[in-house]
Amino acid sequence: MQAVDTVNLGSAAAPTLSMISLFLQADLIVKGVMVLLLAASFWSWAIIFDKVLKVKRLLRAADAFEESFWSGGSIEDLYDRIGSRPVDPMSATFAAAMLEWRRSAAKGLVVAGALQASLKERLEKAMNVTVGRELERAERYMAFLATVGSTAPFVGLFGTVWGIMNSFESIAASKNTSLAVVAPGIAEALFTTALGLIAAIPAVVGYNKLTTDLGRYGNRLDNFASEFSAILSRQLEEKA
Repeated sequence: MQAVDTVNLGSAAAPTLSMISLFLQADLIVKGVMVLLLAASFWSWAIIFDKVLKVKRLLRAADAFEESFWSGGSIEDLYDRIGSRPVDPMSATFAAAMLEWRRSAAKGLVVAGALQASLKERLEKAMNVTVGRELERAERYMAFLATVGSTAPFVGLFGTVWGIMNSFESIAASKNTSLAVVAPGIAEALFTTALGLIAAIPAVVGYNKLTTDLGRYGNRLDNFASEFSAILSRQLEEKA
């Protein structure tokens, strides 16, 4: 009779281990960890999708600009079409150099041989500053992905340890080592670990992929700046 009662009590006390019930049954600290990890995962995915689309837009804009730049037309006409407020980093790099070029030309510095070296430095500096500023803008929020990727597993581990501690406290309080007593805390612990990995893995993969893509794009901007600087240098030498 005692064995039957024990079985019946164990069946009656069997907890529900769905994800929602695990969250609702968790204590305040574990709930806080779960909410934090879910929010970090959601924000990471939002950043990843936004950056992927932005990289595609940047590449399309760079292709369109380079097609116009290398078409053989006048760079003065191209600058007039782009205007002083370009919409993509490569156009901004070109516009920054052209703006400095026209300012110097207006002051007669382009044909002044003694000042041409200084003009070359200013042109290169204008392009380098623009490239750095545009890349910094494109890489915005990337640090968040790196932070989530490196810290989310440890945050989940904290929730795991806390859940296991709750299990031991339940065992000590009830003096019962049955699965019905231990299972909720262990399940909460494992669920929190899973949430940490769910947040960390996409963040790491997304960060590595986006860093590679943005690095290649940055190299493309640097190469264009070097080529354009060489073109302007040849024009300076022709005017000397």
